[in-house]
Amino acid sequence: MSEETDYQASYPATRLRRLRQTDWSRRLVAESSLSVDDLIWPLFIIEGNETSEAIPTMPGVERHSVDHLVSKAKEAVELGIPAIALFPNTPVTLRDAMGSEALNSDNLICRAIRAVKAAVPHMGIITDVALDPYTSHGHDGLLEDGVILNDESVKVLVKQALVQAEAGADIIAPSDMMDGRVGAIRAGLDEAGHENVQIMSYAAKYASAFYGPFREAVGSGNILEGDKKSYQMNPANSDEALREVAMDLAEGADSIIIKPGMAYLDIVRRVKDNFDVPVFAYQVSGEYAMIQLAAANNIMDLEAAMMESLLAFKRAGASGILTYFAPEAAKILNGLDG
Repeated sequence: MSEETDYQASYPATRLRRLRQTDWSRRLVAESSLSVDDLIWPLFIIEGNETSEAIPTMPGVERHSVDHLVSKAKEAVELGIPAIALFPNTPVTLRDAMGSEALNSDNLICRAIRAVKAAVPHMGIITDVALDPYTSHGHDGLLEDGVILNDESVKVLVKQALVQAEAGADIIAPSDMMDGRVGAIRAGLDEAGHENVQIMSYAAKYASAFYGPFREAVGSGNILEGDKKSYQMNPANSDEALREVAMDLAEGADSIIIKPGMAYLDIVRRVKDNFDVPVFAYQVSGEYAMIQLAAANNIMDLEAAMMESLLAFKRAGASGILTYFAPEAAKILNGLDG
């Protein structure tokens, strides 16, 4: 240890509370900070007009028809939120074993992309690439005799990504966890002239119990056959996440998503420390619902818990956060009334 840093912190000469005594001092020495620029707002879409419907397991979150979605996108712009992430709830009548509706250029997600881009062209749009909102069995890939087909699924996912990019998506976010899908999607986008469309890969997506409310929101929860453990990651594994991230980056991913977020802050930190790329955390539906329900039962203060949880992602090294709290957090960060 050098002479400049060789000291012993001891009381009473050193009093760590000195720096905590006032608000201005705490702000000066804060090691992490949260801003509106860190927020991505996930939004759910349904068919219909002038329609919004509550999601019972996600207090405060709704599914919106495309016209109402446009209003939410305009709200995001006014609040300074950089991007929204769109998730469709496909009617059961349009679902089949192959997820064919995912390839329809006039499907719900494509119509939503075009409508938002027409209304607020500078809003960033992130779209999910996976087949679970479109399959009758609820899986992210093609299913045959109880087995998820990897390479066959990837071919469909590339076509799905192209349909979304052609509709105007700015960022393609593959969440399916099939091997090799990032490289295939990158090649497909480049060949089609979409070389500027980003890929934000769900590189470390765990087989988690925290997804329940989300699956209800997109309509896949009640139809899921079996589980997703053969392709989503084992919650026990950490080193494997680094291998997944390394492979996706080598295949052309521009940024990485860790999902879930709060239960996997250690993964966020390890990925950030090992790779010099933007890392995003997804505060998933179950994590959001826990805070909301605890606050509703007077177990904790909603605003304080919300902001503390978001700051934890930044402390762990996240570049940004996908969170259903985005509009409420943005209002607080902008100094607006809730």
